[in-house]
Amino acid sequence: LFLLFFPPQVLLLACAEDLECVPGFQQKVFYIEKPFEFTEDQLVLNLKFDDCKGNNKLNFEVSNPDFAVELDGNLVALRNVSEAGRALFVHARSEHAEDMAEIFILEANEKRGALKEILKLEGNLGIPRQKRAILATPILIPENQRPPFPRLVGKVLRSEGTEGVKFRLSGRGVDQDPKGVFRINEINGDVSVTRTLDREAIANYELEVEAVDVNGKTIDGPVSLDISVIDQNDNRPMFKEGPYVGHVMEGSATGTTVMRMAAFDADDASTDNALLRYNILRQTPTKPSPNMFYIDPEKGDIVTVVSPALLDRETMESPKYELVIEAKDMGGMDVGLTGTATATILIDDKNDHAPEFTKKEFQATVKEGVTGVIVNLTVGDRDDPATGAWRAVYSIINGNPGQSFEIHTNPQTNEGMLSVVKPLDYEISAFHTLLIKVENEDPLIPDIAYGPSSTATVQITVEDVNEGPVFHPNPMAVTKQENIPVGSVVLTVNATDPDTLQHQTIRYSVYKDPAGWLEINPTNGTVGTTAVLDRESPFVHNNVYTALFLAIDSGNPPATGTGTLHITLEDVNDNVPSLYPTLAKVCDDAKDLRVVVLGASDKDLHPNTDPFKFELSKQSGPEKLWRINRLNNTHAQVILLQNLKKANYNIPISVTDSGKPPLTNTTELRLQVCTCKKSKMDCSATDALHISLTLILLSLLSLFCKSF
Repeated sequence: LFLLFFPPQVLLLACAEDLECVPGFQQKVFYIEKPFEFTEDQLVLNLKFDDCKGNNKLNFEVSNPDFAVELDGNLVALRNVSEAGRALFVHARSEHAEDMAEIFILEANEKRGALKEILKLEGNLGIPRQKRAILATPILIPENQRPPFPRLVGKVLRSEGTEGVKFRLSGRGVDQDPKGVFRINEINGDVSVTRTLDREAIANYELEVEAVDVNGKTIDGPVSLDISVIDQNDNRPMFKEGPYVGHVMEGSATGTTVMRMAAFDADDASTDNALLRYNILRQTPTKPSPNMFYIDPEKGDIVTVVSPALLDRETMESPKYELVIEAKDMGGMDVGLTGTATATILIDDKNDHAPEFTKKEFQATVKEGVTGVIVNLTVGDRDDPATGAWRAVYSIINGNPGQSFEIHTNPQTNEGMLSVVKPLDYEISAFHTLLIKVENEDPLIPDIAYGPSSTATVQITVEDVNEGPVFHPNPMAVTKQENIPVGSVVLTVNATDPDTLQHQTIRYSVYKDPAGWLEINPTNGTVGTTAVLDRESPFVHNNVYTALFLAIDSGNPPATGTGTLHITLEDVNDNVPSLYPTLAKVCDDAKDLRVVVLGASDKDLHPNTDPFKFELSKQSGPEKLWRINRLNNTHAQVILLQNLKKANYNIPISVTDSGKPPLTNTTELRLQVCTCKKSKMDCSATDALHISLTLILLSLLSLFCKSF
């Protein structure tokens, strides 16, 4: 079990029995192969110590408290030990001598190494070969130890004696948080742990130990003391990234990877405590095979294991499978801890089924003149309703030359909604036959094609309805001169009945006549005037008067058609021009005697309007007081010939248009002569002084008549 390697210098000493006795260990360095476990009371090796004076009061101390050296020099294990570290130190002391021996524990692949490699390993162990006063070998402590505490876990040795010397320990876990986890016996160097350790919280403690005198002054050190917490299998594997959902296309080849399951174990990843193995515990549903999938025990990859034919979404009990996945540590051994998660696998649809009409021929009936949906065409498709492999696209491939029909897909039911978009005419065609094709939004897979069931015929019957008569033309237009005599004929309307097969009669009536100017003969449709047509009427817009007429057939019930008549009215000179303004004011001392600019307007149209002719009525008296000057076709200016006294004056002015014959209108312009002071016009007294040449003449004439 154990291999001993001796340096050449040791072998030379062993052969020279007659050499002088050298106090101490006869061999100071040992190399042993690490076993799977040191068992209780197992002999590890034998150490030879000789102080050359009888070894009186010989005592041995071992750096690992799980080992001891008996008086005969046998190094034995005190209990079962799986982790002893990479080295053990044995300190021997008698009345006359003391010495230190080192035992290096090698892995199996290191046991045949050359001496220089072994010496190199010693350096890698962090154990310098120079002489040291303090020897602090690494300490290994299992996590989750149970009370009682404190518990001895290691020992620090000093090769130069301990009289008057104390050990002092420091670092995280001693005087740094978490404080008080470890402590050292300052006299004999025993290292103890005071509580249960958790490797997942802290895996390593890097401490320092030093030797101090009674005054606390450092004598040796500090020397590093590494304490490693040995992992125990105290954490179950956990699936942290859920929910776990995978997709695989139906018909996929055997061995297609669906998804990967990955669990986490907080234990030491370098040990079997975190070595995970995966397994499928349960599959739901179990058809068509209870083993539809396989999981790679090491990687966690889930793959399909059934043939593509069994992976048929349309024949499955459900396109969704749920797998209960177990992750077990300890490499899957029975003693391993387990964690579970559910993997949901969805079988995705591909377009491997063409849509098919539920019947070859559909019937529909529609009234003529009506638009809208007339029939819903039903199809069946075994593909997934949530995909384009199921959604239908309809098209009319024959029987629709006038584009009177359209078909659209109902997104909820997938039915084809056939609609009339242009009203049908029974008298033209009472029957229509359409050929409809249905396809999917997504293309079919290469080995599937649309068959005869993907087309259907729709027979449409058009029902006759009593349609209203139709005016020809509509709207109707005529031009007439305004003021034509009452009873004049405007025009004769013409309406026909589309129901040519019913031989119905038509009567006419006035529907809307805003000004009440028209009448219509109910039998022959002659429209005449009942009043004078006035182009200037508020019912006339842009010289056009609009009226509506009805044509009513003799059906049961009767149907009505509406016709619109636009009468364009030509203008005649039937409106006299008007003058504005009719009031003007002027100061009695005004220097500018241009009193006012007058304008004229006429409701008629050109040429019955301007240019206008402006004239003053004949002035009587010894002298003329004003005159009027034409400015342009529509305006003239009144000018005083002299300043007048404060009073009101009425000036008769006549305006004549350019019509044939022309029309004249005489209007009195009221002129107020006011007193003006400091930019203020006072016309208050003018009302009492009302002077009008016309009124004076009339008054004199009246007095003259009474005298006779």
